[in-house]
Amino acid sequence: MLPKNEHYDPSMEWMVVEQSLEEELTLERSIREIEDCENIDVLSQLCVAMARQQWHQGKLLKQAVGHIALLDAVFSGEGQKL
Repeated sequence: MLPKNEHYDPSMEWMVVEQSLEEELTLERSIREIEDCENIDVLSQLCVAMARQQWHQGKLLKQAVGHIALLDAVFSGEGQKL
């Protein structure tokens, strides 16, 4: 069920990332810390951790979008054809 204050919207607008100024500045601060790091070991460990995290998040996102697409089909009446 959708929350009472929301309506069903079949568009893909929900996939547009909305970033607050605070989030943008926090991200920029993190990026600058990485750019300023001169320790190769730390940068290597960071790259490994980020590669693992990116893979996991990509897999999770793919599964979530697939589930959302199925729900979208059900809400739009397409689910009756499945």
